Amino acid sequence: MSDRYSEQSIQILEGLEAVKKRPGMYIGSTDTRGLHHLVWEIVDNAMDEVLIGAADQIHVTIHEDNSIQVTDNGRGIPIGMHGSGIPTPQVIFTKLHAGGKFGGDSGYKMAGGLHGVGASVVNALSKWLDVTIHNQGKVYTQRFEDGSNIIGDAVITPGTKKTGTSVWFKPDPSIFSTTLYSYDLIKEHLKQSAYLIKNVQIHLLDKRSHVEETFHYEEGILAFVKSLNEGKDSYHHPIYFESVAELIEVEVAMQFTKGYFDTLLSFVNNVRTKDGGTHETGFKVGLTKIVNEHARRLGLLKEKEVNLDGVDIREGLTVVLSIRIPEALLQFEGQTKGKLGTPEARSAVENVIVDKLRYVLEEQADFAHELINKSLDARRVRDAARKARQDARMEKKRSKSEVLLSGKLSPATSKDPKRSELFLVEGDSAGGSAKQGRDRNFQAILPLRGKVINAERASIDDVIKNEEISTIIHTIGAGLGVDFDILKSRYHKIIIMTDADTDGAHIQVLLLTFFFRYMPDLIKQGRIYLAQPPLYKVNYASGKKESSYAWNDDQLTKLLAKNKGTIQRFKGLGEMNADQLWDTTMNPRTRTLIKLQIEDFSDAEGRIRVLMGDSVEPRREWIEANIAFVEEDDFLIGENHE
Repeated sequence: MSDRYSEQSIQILEGLEAVKKRPGMYIGSTDTRGLHHLVWEIVDNAMDEVLIGAADQIHVTIHEDNSIQVTDNGRGIPIGMHGSGIPTPQVIFTKLHAGGKFGGDSGYKMAGGLHGVGASVVNALSKWLDVTIHNQGKVYTQRFEDGSNIIGDAVITPGTKKTGTSVWFKPDPSIFSTTLYSYDLIKEHLKQSAYLIKNVQIHLLDKRSHVEETFHYEEGILAFVKSLNEGKDSYHHPIYFESVAELIEVEVAMQFTKGYFDTLLSFVNNVRTKDGGTHETGFKVGLTKIVNEHARRLGLLKEKEVNLDGVDIREGLTVVLSIRIPEALLQFEGQTKGKLGTPEARSAVENVIVDKLRYVLEEQADFAHELINKSLDARRVRDAARKARQDARMEKKRSKSEVLLSGKLSPATSKDPKRSELFLVEGDSAGGSAKQGRDRNFQAILPLRGKVINAERASIDDVIKNEEISTIIHTIGAGLGVDFDILKSRYHKIIIMTDADTDGAHIQVLLLTFFFRYMPDLIKQGRIYLAQPPLYKVNYASGKKESSYAWNDDQLTKLLAKNKGTIQRFKGLGEMNADQLWDTTMNPRTRTLIKLQIEDFSDAEGRIRVLMGDSVEPRREWIEANIAFVEEDDFLIGENHE
C-alpha cells in the first residue's frame, strides 16, 4: 500500500481536462458508441433550432478523413462578447455547463441539450474543431485544437444574409479506440430525427463513398410506425394523436399487429430515450388502464376475472412516443440522455393516452373487440408458458440425469457466474471435442442437434416446446421474456460455436433471433459472443514451426508466401481434435471472439422482421438490394453490400 497519499495527491482538473481524463462520464464510452455520440450531440443542437421553428435544414457530411461537419440554417450562435469578457462562441466550446438552454430569453423553451456540455465535450475530445457562424450579417470563424486550445483570433467578416451554424470536428484518435464512422448508424439516427419533426429536411453526404440521402417525412411519426410495420399483418390502420398536458406536448403513433412482440420507441425533445423513463411508464399504465376499463364495459372481461396484464395487451404493438418537455421540467438521467426522470411526464402521458384511446375504442368497435380478444388469447398462452417454466424449474423432483438435460450439458465445476462460460456447440461431434478440450473449471458445453426454431415466427408456447430452446433456457437459468432476470444467469459469457459454413451461419442467426426476442438483456450487457474457429491448418514442409492456422483466405495466402506446406481445410468443427479446438477457438489466451452489440434496437428490430419474419416479399427485396451473386467455380457466392 502506498504511503504517499497526501494533500499533494489531490488534483483539480480545470476546464475541459476532466472530459479528456474521464470521457466515459460524458459520452458513455470511447468505442464506436462514444464516437458516434459526438455526432448526436452536435445534431441535437441543430435539432433544437428546428424544434423552436428557427431552422428547417440540417446538413451532415462525413469527410474522407472521417471528420464530421454538421450545418443548420438556424439563428446562428451569438457572436458578441459574453458577460465573462470572452467571445460567446469560445465560451460555448471551451466551458462546461455553458449554453442557452438553462432559461432566460434564448428561445429554447424545449430542447434536447440539457446540461450545456455537448459542444464543449465534442471540442474536448476532438483533434481539431472548426466553427463557422452566420449571424448579424457577419461570418464568424474559429478553430480549436487538442481540446480547448484556441488557434489564432476569431475571423469576423461582414456581408452575409445567411444565418446558421456549422461545426466541423475530427475525433482525437488518441482517445477513441476507433475513429471510423458508420454511414448506416448515422443514417438511422438522422432518419429518426426527420420522422420526429414534420417540417425538417436532413441531408446526409458521405464523401468517402460518394453516397448521399435526404430525409423528410410529411406524416412525421405516423410514417415512422408505417415504416416499422412494413410487411406485417395488422388489425387496423395506424392511430395518431397529439395533445398537451401539464405543459408537456405528447405525440403518439401506434398500431397493433398480429405478431408476438412489441416495439416501443420513445423520444424526449427529439432525443431517443433508449432506456425508457417516466414517459414510457405513463404510456404503459394508461394503455393498460383504458383497455381493461373498456373490456369490462363490453363484458369481455368478467367481474371475477383479474385485469389483463400490460404485456398481454402490448403483444404485437408498435408505438412511437414523442414528447416535448419545457426546459424547467426536463430531467435526464446522465449526460447521454438515455432515460427520462421527469415525474410530471408520467401523469401527462397517461392522461393523454386514456383520453385519446377511450375515444378511439368507442368509435372503432370492431378494432376494440379484436384488441381485447387478442389480449385475452395472449394471456392464455402466457399462462400456459409460465406453467411450463414452473414445471421446468422443479429440479428437486427430477432425477440427476434429467437435471443435466439428458446428459447433453457438461457443466463447469465453478458455480461463479462471473467466471463461467457456456458454449452452444453445433453438433454432437464438435460437442465431444469441445468437452474433451475445454477447461472444465469454468467452461460448460451444450451440444445442439440441428437447427433451432425460428423465434420470430413462432409463439412463445411453440418456442418453449422446442427441445433445443427449452434446453438453452433451462441451462442459462434466468427465465425468458418478461420474466427474464439477468442476475440469475449462470454464465457471464454465452458463446455460440458453429461450423464456418452456411448452415453454421444459419444456426447463429436462429440463436441470435431467439436471444434478441426473449433474452435481450444478454445482448444489451454484452454477454453473447460468436466463436471464430479457423478455416485452415498449414502443415509446413520444413522449419522450426510445424504448423499454423488461418482464419481466412488472406491469412492463408500470407502463411504460404513465407513457408511451403500442405493445407488442411476444416469443413466443420467436428474435424478438429480436442487440442486443436482448445488452441484455436476456446483458450481465452489465444482465441478470438466477436461480441454481439446492437447500437440501434429499432433498426435491428426491422432487420430481424424482414429477414426472419413470415413475409417473403420484403426479404426478397432486401436480398436483391444488398446481396450480389457472382459465379465462382460453378457455385453462386453472395457478397453482402452492407
